[in-house]
Amino acid sequence: MIPIDPDSTLADIVTAHPSAARLFERHDLDYCCGGSRTLSEACVEGGLDRTAVVADLAEHAMGDASVPLTALGLGELVDHIEATYHVPLWSELDRLDSLLAKVVGVHGARHPELHSVRDAFRRLRADIEPHLRDEEHTIFPAIRRLNVAPSREAAPVGLIEAIDGLAREHDVAGALLSDLRAVTGGYRVPDDGCAAYRACFGGLADLEADLHLHVHTENNVLFPAADRVARRLAPAAP
Repeated sequence: MIPIDPDSTLADIVTAHPSAARLFERHDLDYCCGGSRTLSEACVEGGLDRTAVVADLAEHAMGDASVPLTALGLGELVDHIEATYHVPLWSELDRLDSLLAKVVGVHGARHPELHSVRDAFRRLRADIEPHLRDEEHTIFPAIRRLNVAPSREAAPVGLIEAIDGLAREHDVAGALLSDLRAVTGGYRVPDDGCAAYRACFGGLADLEADLHLHVHTENNVLFPAADRVARRLAPAAP
């Protein structure tokens, strides 16, 4: 058993023990946008047995043997995020859009709520894709340059403000994910749902979990690290 401090924040726990993310998902504990709360505070707010949650976390954390994200440099963090989250997300958004269209076509007459599910997913996709492009084409290259900036003059201009803007965009994506969860009834498949229906809702649930961990890694690991370096390099105020 690995000891878990209940006075640690949810974000810090997931950063140190990535396996905690799935457990937090099961308990509906927001560790990405709401990751500044301590585990004790979150358990009280959620009406959860803190002792049981801590014990469950301690058992799951035994499998976390990978290098902590906080030990990676800025360039390595960006590479990790692109490879682990961005690359599969682009193809998964395409796959889920096609699968959802198929499910709506087959089941939409009996389950008109599926049209709301499709609309909610497409609102989420329309929000996420420009965000991904901005990160990949502008922000991530700037952070890579920041990682090797030899002087204040070489540091990317406006990066601190850009990071703040991305964090606010993550809040919007989080709200859209909540909308998607609501219109799917928590990704519950009706009794007459076919294999494609189950695959679609299972994929949407996995998308939510992956995006939570994706946002956590950026909000609570990459952005604070880049912000610290950028502020050190920023020209002093006159």
